Amino acid sequence: MTVAGRIALRRSKGARRKRSRTDIVLGEDWVAPESVLDADLNAGRQKRGMISLNRSPLARKIITFNLLAMIVMVAGVLYLNPFRQSLVLQRESAIVSEAELIADVFEARMPKVAPVNLMVGDGIDVADTLSGIELPEGSTLYVFDMTGQLIISSRDVQTAERESAEGLGIDHRSTLITDLLNSVWEGLSALTSHDDLPVMQGDPQSNIAELVGRVAPQTTQMVTSRTPSGDTVFSVATGLYQGDRMVGTIALTSAAGEIEQLVRVEREQVLQMFVIAIIVSIGLSLVLASTIANPLSDLAAAAEIGRDKNARKMSPTRVRIPDLTARPDEIGRLSGAMRGMVAALYDRIDANEQFAADVAHEIKNPLASLRSAVASLHMVKKEEHRTKLLDVIDHDVRRLDRLVSDISNASRLDSELVKEEEETFDLLKMVTNLTEFLGQQAREKGVEFITDLPSSPIMFTGLEGRLAQVFVNLITNAISFCEDGDAVRVWARRRDNRVLVVVEDTGPGIPEEALTKVFKRFYSERPEGQFGDHSGLGLAISKQIVEAHGGVIWAENIRPTDADITSEPLGARFVVGLPI
Repeated sequence: MTVAGRIALRRSKGARRKRSRTDIVLGEDWVAPESVLDADLNAGRQKRGMISLNRSPLARKIITFNLLAMIVMVAGVLYLNPFRQSLVLQRESAIVSEAELIADVFEARMPKVAPVNLMVGDGIDVADTLSGIELPEGSTLYVFDMTGQLIISSRDVQTAERESAEGLGIDHRSTLITDLLNSVWEGLSALTSHDDLPVMQGDPQSNIAELVGRVAPQTTQMVTSRTPSGDTVFSVATGLYQGDRMVGTIALTSAAGEIEQLVRVEREQVLQMFVIAIIVSIGLSLVLASTIANPLSDLAAAAEIGRDKNARKMSPTRVRIPDLTARPDEIGRLSGAMRGMVAALYDRIDANEQFAADVAHEIKNPLASLRSAVASLHMVKKEEHRTKLLDVIDHDVRRLDRLVSDISNASRLDSELVKEEEETFDLLKMVTNLTEFLGQQAREKGVEFITDLPSSPIMFTGLEGRLAQVFVNLITNAISFCEDGDAVRVWARRRDNRVLVVVEDTGPGIPEEALTKVFKRFYSERPEGQFGDHSGLGLAISKQIVEAHGGVIWAENIRPTDADITSEPLGARFVVGLPI
């Protein structure tokens, strides 16, 4: 009974995968070398090349989605614009410090006790002081008196020239991408920034005067605004003090567009990386698409070629699916599944053809006997001969009826096994009920019926009615081969992940040459007295049901010793192994 070791765990994914991989290698599975592949498939591959976007919607989707993800990422970076916000904060802090330093310069040139009047120039020469200050490039300095009246601005006098600072890098980068997209940035500036800066209305001087009017003693006013063209301007106003007394106000404005130039350079770097990333993404997408779309295209083309050719030809050719099972991914699994499905389909077609041939052969035998009996019936004169011929006719008609019924059941078995719903039931209880009923029939025939079943239940998930059909067939077969004084024994054992149900009898046993044939359709090894009483489909149907449940069934002879296989058998044994 070592065959039982071949029973796998029920519905084990790993085992099923392994079994399907084995099925791919054997039988009708076709490993297609380059020289044997269909010419149409080869022509399609050559026309397609590595990847063809106009022929592969999947490749276009892969590239499009990868680019969309990158565009969203870059658009988010430009919209959030954290670099610009950081620059704004730094520039605001710097211009406040610059204004306070300039105020310190004015305050340092004021007398400590003498009266100071910025408007008339008492105590300090405002123009002379302003001309000696080095202002940042593009900045404007305004000086106001206590009444808010503008005294002078850096536009009215020549300020000191800034000394060049060696080692100070000035970023004047401007690349092709920035130049090309400059107008786009200006048009979309409202979309790529969300800081809600106020827009300067009127001339700059009036805006500065309004800011100066808000300066209170010991305070500094700071405002960041935009020009109508969208350039950012920083303005700060702070008081001038003689001791603790406020004698005037200065205001400092930065050059318009300082931040925009720095941000433009930063955007240029982002765009450069974006262009490089797009090129890399498209290249990787093409490679990815070629490893996904091309194999799928081959699989689809192979199926379509087979379908179209078979639709046009009277003698259809076999569909040949490319072998991609070496790939350790879903495409490899799909190829294996499709090849397995095609192999299973052709196996089913071959089995149906063989079944049809067997049916025709089996029906011809009783029909020939009927035709001969009917022809003889017209010629015989004796009543006893006519009676014998009528008995033959009756026997053949019942045989045909039994054949048609069994053939009908066998032909519906596949579809019914798929349609019926599996349920969990007690396998031992089902076998016990069968043995109680069939044991009574055996005892009426003079056959001893023995059962040896475990006391604890064995729960099994499957089709209870179909498995009952298997055990009924095995037990009735065993009884039919027994005579008065023989015995039939039914026993079951649980072995780890499987259960064995065994039906034994003390009949004549099975001829050695028939051990491998008893499960074939229409094969029947019966005593002469039982000729024609069985269709030979019972064991074939039983084998199909057991294998549909993931189990195995086999037959063997019971011998007095396993060492001598030539010894006369003591009976036959049928073993059903089911995974649990």
